[in-house]
Amino acid sequence: MKKKIVLTGDRPTGPLHLGHYVGSLKNRLDLQHTATQYVMIADSQALTDNAHDPMKVRENVLQVALDYLAVGIDPTKTTIFIQSLLPQLPELTLYYLNLVTWNRLKHNPTVKQEIVQKGFGENVPAGFMVYPVSQAADITAFKADLVPVGEDQLPMIEQTNELVRHFNRIYKTDVLVEAKALIPKIARLPGTDGKAKMGKSLGNAIFLSDPADVVLKKVKGMYTDPNHLRVEDPGQVEGNPVFDYLTAFDPDLSGLEEMKAHYARGGLGDSIVKKRLVDVLQAFLDPIRTRRTEFAKDPAYVFDILKKGTKQAESVAAATLSDVRKAMCLDYF
Repeated sequence: MKKKIVLTGDRPTGPLHLGHYVGSLKNRLDLQHTATQYVMIADSQALTDNAHDPMKVRENVLQVALDYLAVGIDPTKTTIFIQSLLPQLPELTLYYLNLVTWNRLKHNPTVKQEIVQKGFGENVPAGFMVYPVSQAADITAFKADLVPVGEDQLPMIEQTNELVRHFNRIYKTDVLVEAKALIPKIARLPGTDGKAKMGKSLGNAIFLSDPADVVLKKVKGMYTDPNHLRVEDPGQVEGNPVFDYLTAFDPDLSGLEEMKAHYARGGLGDSIVKKRLVDVLQAFLDPIRTRRTEFAKDPAYVFDILKKGTKQAESVAAATLSDVRKAMCLDYF
């Protein structure tokens, strides 16, 4: 049976948080044993809304790489590479831009939502508007047939597949491959403030690299049930971020179900629930922080991993680009 080819990645605009872990990192850890996997540090994409601060993006390339290695992404099983160092990706993007209308880009639900979140108004960078096409180039360059993404990214995969079908139909070829989205069991982890999305810039995230004292402080300040005013009051479990995090990370499922039932009927204080979450998260993060500290001691070694991975990824992308150029009658020599 043919191995699945997986393409996934993150924008280097800050360290990765717990939402990234449940959203895609956990799937990547599992897939690296059964699939051919490419993990991209999407620095070019990060510049679509950080062009004014390139050092922020540059510095976070290392931070994201450290997070990957710390959680257990194995560079001997997964190819980790830097997006901007593959010239084939912007060339593919250029060709694909001729196959999608501006109107279609404007109505991509993910792009529309992010434009509102970032407060662009009428000043949306053109690069930001076309990043669904850039993402299509990233995916198709590796002929990936599986892409681990959050639920909010489904429109991006749909648009990628539209481009694949359009390209193959116009140029009478089967060069490009449609991709299937892999949605995690826990689609999204809310912010510590109770907001629907955890974000680096929203101040509501617990990062994989946070020290123990910072994790303790953030959990203590977490939003819970605003109507759970007294210990004896029945509490709301559904939509309570503390229980959402416990559901994602607590290995003692039966004990957690008992705690949920106790909280729901009343007689259990928020401080007890938060104490359990602190213990669970510290146990989860301790080995990650230890590995991260060790890798951080030798950044040259980390960049050597990225250099080798980027070289390997470029050879794959170059082969795809050659096929694309041939299909488009651009293979002159």
